[in-house]
Amino acid sequence: MQKSKFKNKKIAVVMGGRSSEREVSLRSGKKVLASLKSQEFDAIGLDTDNLVENLKKKKIDIVFLALHGKYGEDGTIQGLLEMYGYPYTGSGVLASALAMDKVASKRIFVAVDIPTPKFKKINNIKCCEGVKSTFPFPVVIKPVCEGSSIGVSIVKDKNNFDKAITKALSEFDNIFIEEYIKGCEVTVGIIGSGADTVPLPVLELVSKKEFYDFEAKYNNGMTEFIIPARLPVPLYEKVQETALAAHNALGCYGVSRVDIIVSKDGVAFVHDVNTIPGLTDLSDLPAQALTAGLTYDQLILRILESAEKK
Repeated sequence: MQKSKFKNKKIAVVMGGRSSEREVSLRSGKKVLASLKSQEFDAIGLDTDNLVENLKKKKIDIVFLALHGKYGEDGTIQGLLEMYGYPYTGSGVLASALAMDKVASKRIFVAVDIPTPKFKKINNIKCCEGVKSTFPFPVVIKPVCEGSSIGVSIVKDKNNFDKAITKALSEFDNIFIEEYIKGCEVTVGIIGSGADTVPLPVLELVSKKEFYDFEAKYNNGMTEFIIPARLPVPLYEKVQETALAAHNALGCYGVSRVDIIVSKDGVAFVHDVNTIPGLTDLSDLPAQALTAGLTYDQLILRILESAEKK
């Protein structure tokens, strides 16, 4: 990690945006910006309004993306930056779009034999015909393109299914039904590029809520972090191997965080891949990096390097 190659670069930390995760993005971005400034980088914070105009006006050399959700993690902003020739951190357009679309990513996982819970995409209420007989309850209802567990619900019995589906369809354009798997919730950060891409220690998440939802993610004291996760060594290594395989299958670059549930019979089921993981005080990735011996500042520098290499 060489700081010197960035010392003559002007860096914009792009945060906020227009997604439902705007407030979390602002928290991540402000933390990243403080880290870069403490390391004596020439860095400023920018929101996405009039972004290209501001990048030009401020004579920015590199963009550090701290956006979450739509227009930030879905390839939209990545495509814009590529059009104007700005290097940016993290995954490219295609990998970002695939990871944001949970159904698209799950189809890739299935194609390359990475375990993922069974699923069915739902565009309208008619698509639900047969679901009650083919999916055992409880089932999980999720938006196709949201992050931070926004819109996720667990339906425990058939009597509440139609109401839950109708509500989800009224709030989101596309949803899907996913098999509910009882097990140990874990997440694995991935950092680096090429042969230097490595999984970080496995973090076990013990939520005080029914599952690791938005409230549990971003409110202090709602989730217990156990790191390293309480898994037998062979299974622990298998989880890391599976997370790295998911990262590579989507073509992710520089950084990601892979969410996995380990079933009682020891299968690591990949739920989704986050191409711009949260970087707040309560976020998973910094905790994993710290266990691996990386300070927050060192983690930010490693992520910054993904822009230079790409």
